[in-house]
Amino acid sequence: MSRRATMTLYSDAHDPVGHIVRIVLAEKDVAVDVQFITHETRPEDLYDLNPYQALLTLIDRDLVLYDPGVMLEYLDERYPHPPLMPIDPLSRATHRQIRARIMRDLYSQMSVLTEPGQKGADAARVAIRDTLVAIAPAFARHKFFLSEEFSLADCCLGPLLWRLSHLGIRLPAQARALQSYADSIFNRAAFASALSPVERAMHGR
Repeated sequence: MSRRATMTLYSDAHDPVGHIVRIVLAEKDVAVDVQFITHETRPEDLYDLNPYQALLTLIDRDLVLYDPGVMLEYLDERYPHPPLMPIDPLSRATHRQIRARIMRDLYSQMSVLTEPGQKGADAARVAIRDTLVAIAPAFARHKFFLSEEFSLADCCLGPLLWRLSHLGIRLPAQARALQSYADSIFNRAAFASALSPVERAMHGR
């Protein structure tokens, strides 16, 4: 991801949302300099560039983006091949809503398991498992998440599925279609190339 890059992505190596952005960059085959940082090692000028003091920051020449949703749509528009969002407004709105639900229903619960000092870990694991079991039948009908084409929704779901075993979440037998889908996502070349060293270690790679 670092061949003559004009774009830089700052990200925590543990961050699943940063993982989403890295997958999109890899799917688009974008030349980008990925810098894995912590709050202790972040560049001083990042404090000025990101008003929310978050680590995840995408810099493309004079453009600085710090909202993950904006990053994803910017990358899909800036690098249109392969397309990762539908073309027509109705389908795009539906797709945005799907991604919003992934973040609200699943990532909000995952943050309980990954952020220090949070309570309710057992309840969060159950909530994630039950949500995934509820949507599992959809993966028996479609190759990807509610679609026959790989999209930003798959980019969002993949990092969470990759972390399930690391978070102590086991899918039951009735979610077999979802597990097969997860394996197909993990086997994509872009997914593998987007993994940080920390993420590779989660599956012993």
